[in-house]
Amino acid sequence: MTPTGYFLDHLWLIPLFPLATAALMLFFGRRLPNAGVSVLCVGSVGVSFVYAASAVFQLLAADPEHRVAQQILFEWLTPGPIEMTGGHAVPFVADWGFLLDPLSCVMVLVVTGVGFLIHVYSVGYMGHEGGYYRFFGYMNLFMFAMLTLVLANNMLLMFVGWEGVGLCSYLLIGFYFLKKSASDAGKKAFIVNRIGDAGFILGILLAAVTLGTIRFTSKGLPDAEGASGILQALKAAVDAHALAHGAPVLTGIALLLFVGAVGKSAQIPLYVWLPDAMEGPTPVSALIHAATMVTAGVYMVARMNAVYQLAPLAMDVVAIVGAVTAIFAASIALAQNDIKKVLAYSTISQLGYMFLALGVGAFAAGIFHLMTHAFFKALLFLGAGSVIHAMSGEQDLQKMGGLWNKIPITAKTFAVATLAISGIFPFAGFFSKDEILGRAFDRYFSLWLVGLITAGMTAFYMFRLLFLTFFGYSRADEHVEKHIHESPPAMTVPLIILAGLSLIGGWIGWPGSLAGENRFERFLEPVLTGVVPETGAVRIAHHALAKEYFLMLASLSIAGAGIWLAYQFYRTKRIAPELVAGKWPRLYHLLLHKYYVDEVYDAAIVERTKDLGTLLGRFDLNVIDGVGVNGAGWLARFGSTLSMWWDKWVIDGLLNFSAKLMQLFSYPVRLLQTGVFSSYAMLILVGLVILLAYYGHHMQVLLRGVR
Repeated sequence: MTPTGYFLDHLWLIPLFPLATAALMLFFGRRLPNAGVSVLCVGSVGVSFVYAASAVFQLLAADPEHRVAQQILFEWLTPGPIEMTGGHAVPFVADWGFLLDPLSCVMVLVVTGVGFLIHVYSVGYMGHEGGYYRFFGYMNLFMFAMLTLVLANNMLLMFVGWEGVGLCSYLLIGFYFLKKSASDAGKKAFIVNRIGDAGFILGILLAAVTLGTIRFTSKGLPDAEGASGILQALKAAVDAHALAHGAPVLTGIALLLFVGAVGKSAQIPLYVWLPDAMEGPTPVSALIHAATMVTAGVYMVARMNAVYQLAPLAMDVVAIVGAVTAIFAASIALAQNDIKKVLAYSTISQLGYMFLALGVGAFAAGIFHLMTHAFFKALLFLGAGSVIHAMSGEQDLQKMGGLWNKIPITAKTFAVATLAISGIFPFAGFFSKDEILGRAFDRYFSLWLVGLITAGMTAFYMFRLLFLTFFGYSRADEHVEKHIHESPPAMTVPLIILAGLSLIGGWIGWPGSLAGENRFERFLEPVLTGVVPETGAVRIAHHALAKEYFLMLASLSIAGAGIWLAYQFYRTKRIAPELVAGKWPRLYHLLLHKYYVDEVYDAAIVERTKDLGTLLGRFDLNVIDGVGVNGAGWLARFGSTLSMWWDKWVIDGLLNFSAKLMQLFSYPVRLLQTGVFSSYAMLILVGLVILLAYYGHHMQVLLRGVR
């Protein structure tokens, strides 16, 4: 039986609250005081969180097999039946509707919960910035778009939210629009994401014509008005032998959708926008580029798991791209000196972990890491913002140090997040990361090895960041040193809450090998069930306890090695970083300059695009405008000039000649035209005499002949 309740029947209110306040900021925000903006914008996100949590609790009260609720507001697009390959037509409907099932429960709580904490933090961080109302208007518009994305009951409505977060990302990254680097970063994010979105929309269209539907379905959700969902359509196609496991069209759908995920979730080769996105305010980095927007690609692939489980080649591509991105971004983070850039490349690396999980079939593990990563990465970004706030805007790690006792709340919460992302037991990151590595070990040993090495690199660069920022002597400028202070409660309270979640947030997935039940995976199982039993990729393989403990020990050992190495480099100085960099200068500069990928892209794509634009511009100027538009104008002017000369020298000449000729022949006549009546009478009389004389002579001759 489908669960009901007030909050489940009013899912549309969850995204509506932030949308309403975003509209208020657009029309009236300039007239409101900062306090009013804070109450409206932060309060609306808080109300959305309360509504979302209440809806989730109502859903949890239902039977596990029927934990799904759908609310269709209206039929959005109804183009009519779609003719399938077999010749039969199926009804096609794209609703404006919202779906709440275990998967969207996780996402909506993460988005509203973490988003609310970041909004509270922003009150303190942005309090003295210009454009306060504009900032919160963009933030709330982003919340609306992200909630639409995760609650959408079909792919097309998801795409509306998908594009909405892309727009808000552009607005928020370029918030300091008078700063060229910020406006360039916003444009870069927008353009790169459009490349991925082109693949995404093609995947939606191919899915629509192949399956006859774009509606998501979850186990226990009945078909609405005869329109089946993706899961039911796939089952029907498989049962009818119209589609088979590994069918090329399913691989095509999965890969096209993954192109969209690569752009949105910053994977190779479309990751280059995310590091530059740090030009926006730090709360933007925490909200968009750690906890919500960049995870949209992971959520989309997990939501479409039924297709991916029938496309093993596409899953292999997802796993390989994720693993390569994870180790590639982690290696860049080893040598970065901007505190936010280190965290940006860390985000790219951790997203690679999530895609590695999805690619090896551990969909629940990927979503689990998405959730725990939202806790500790939001804490890391907000902690970095608190450090920057204390350091009067300084972001260079080389100019920090000695902050442990000066900003103790920030330092201790940052340390908790560092332990969590490093995968240290019993922090949240240990459970989600260990589950991913365990599933990768079952599927591809080589990918497990890449993930394991990445885990060690993660621990190294995060503790490098921790040591350079909070320990040792202060390397800050003198005028900065005098003003170092702890952040206000509006900023530190969210840090403390996120630190608690970074510690215990992973306990919900406590593994069976440690006397747990992994309730998180059990909760998600109805959404992640395969089309046919052999494609189900939701159950963790039950290893022997010795193997489980070996994998955990390997994960902890590599993380411990990374921490020990960072300690030797940056605390005891037994290994001097300068000497290591001097011994391998090429490698160091390669990492410092991020493998020169941006330079390669600029030389191979951006500059060549400019050259093409210049060439087309010259073609337009010289051929289209010069020969076409201007040539036609010249021809018209030439014709007009020729006509003018013809008229002047030929037509007018002939007319003048005729006039002269007529003047010549009319001269004797003109002599007779005196205007005197007596002259005219005399001429008449003379003419009459001549006429009579002439005709009189002829009359005499005629009369003689008669006689």
